[in-house]
Amino acid sequence: MKSLLARMRANRLASTFLILATVSAALVGGSFAAHGVRGQERTSDSSDATPLKVANSSTEPNAFVKIAKAVGPAVVNINTRTLPKAADLKNRHPNPHSRIQPNPQAPGDDDDNQDQNPDQGQGQGQGQNNFQDFFNRFFGGQIPDQGDGGDDGQVRESLGSGFIVDAKGYIITNNHVIEKADQIFVKLSTDPDSQDLGRPARVIGIDKATDLAVIKIDTSSPLPTVKMGNSDQAEVGDWVEAIGSPFALAQTVTAGIVSAKNRTIEPGVAGQFQHFIQTDAAINPGNSGGPLLNMNGEVVGVNTAIYTQSAGYQGIGFAMPSNTVVSVYNDLVSPSHKVVRGSIGISFHSGLSSAINRVYGFKNGVLVQLVQPGGPADKAGMKPGDIITSIDGRSIKDGDDLVNDIASRRPGSSIRLGFMRDGKQSDATVTVGDRDKVFAEIAGQQLQTTPDNTSEAGEKLGLAVRQVTDQTASKLHTPGVIIQSVRTGSFADLQGLEPGLVIVRINKHSTGTKDQFDAVVKSLKTGDDIVFEVMDPRHPENGINYIGGTL
Repeated sequence: MKSLLARMRANRLASTFLILATVSAALVGGSFAAHGVRGQERTSDSSDATPLKVANSSTEPNAFVKIAKAVGPAVVNINTRTLPKAADLKNRHPNPHSRIQPNPQAPGDDDDNQDQNPDQGQGQGQGQNNFQDFFNRFFGGQIPDQGDGGDDGQVRESLGSGFIVDAKGYIITNNHVIEKADQIFVKLSTDPDSQDLGRPARVIGIDKATDLAVIKIDTSSPLPTVKMGNSDQAEVGDWVEAIGSPFALAQTVTAGIVSAKNRTIEPGVAGQFQHFIQTDAAINPGNSGGPLLNMNGEVVGVNTAIYTQSAGYQGIGFAMPSNTVVSVYNDLVSPSHKVVRGSIGISFHSGLSSAINRVYGFKNGVLVQLVQPGGPADKAGMKPGDIITSIDGRSIKDGDDLVNDIASRRPGSSIRLGFMRDGKQSDATVTVGDRDKVFAEIAGQQLQTTPDNTSEAGEKLGLAVRQVTDQTASKLHTPGVIIQSVRTGSFADLQGLEPGLVIVRINKHSTGTKDQFDAVVKSLKTGDDIVFEVMDPRHPENGINYIGGTL
């Protein structure tokens, strides 16, 4: 029995050694085979291969190449920084579980209820849901607001484009690129490609109605400039070229055609002066403020918005026509730094149905919906229900035609309006008013232009004030001066001051009376840091808000 067990144990060990030897032989053989293959690959004969050479032939530059080389040096990067505000941090109640999300709301406008605004028309756009502030206004790199609407307490940086129109350093861009920015920097195409944000710039003027702005950088030598073209001569189907800094990629060139003209993308008053050139040239976040060029290398538009449902380019972009840009620029660089538009103080609706036209008996014209009491049209005897058919003998097609004509007139000038009332033709002489003043009157914020309210001191900051009533002072538990009007593009406007706020101190000096306000402001000079302590009489429980900037 023991002998049998010994033989079985010996045979098992022999079988095991035999299996291990077979596996080892297979592994060694496979390794040699693999090495042999690799050796064959390394020693393959390639003596018959011909080395590649770079062709030395030249290609005739096309029109796009020539334009990019000629215009590119005048296109700039614009970087902005918005610093956290102390008051925002104090009043903010953050949710520790919240995440930063893109703001899905449409680009806002400072106008109040548009149904109450003068010269109102309705645009032909598709609504505002797809015009998101972050993507559609090309704020490359902007951090959206927190979900709770508060400030996140960090410096916010944004990116846009612009182009030089004056060798002395004047640059055109979009207002939304530099709006509410505490610091603005411009980087030229010839500046070093470094982490430096660029050269400091200052705001010359802004026009919210067309979303345009003029900024300036200091320079010791003349800068390259663009040529402004005639956008009225652009035709649908014309080739165009866009240059800008999408996603911070400077000097990016794209091309397309003019897809449509006179496109309104925001209905009502918000889009009343925004009749865009539509293009399929690729434009993305960061292109905002850059030029749209024709084949002569002339600027025919300022890239402003895109239509998208995917947060990126979808072949539909919009540029403000150059003819509008030139007019706005000339006003912004004037001594007033303000675009002055005419108004006659009426409201109306565009795009009325043909049934209304037939019932009221007109084909072309504007049906007056509201006449502002005490406004220019009211003083001329016009009434709701009148149908404006002509201006100075020229037939009016629609509301846009009416607004564009009247807005181009200077306040104080006279026009002859032809209109129908109860089926009878009539006319009236109307003295054109200042649109800003008419707006303020309708909003219940009557502009005061008497010496008692608009002083030399107030002009320095761009606002008119008066002393608050005893009732308001009691509600706020402090005296102060209430802001009655703010000049567009002024220092006060750029800091976010608005009518209705009460200034209680400036640079820690009391402004409880009009005389105290004037004395403090007169002592201020260019380059001074200014801090306003303001309160909102509608919400006195919010306490004092601190708003500051450099004059």
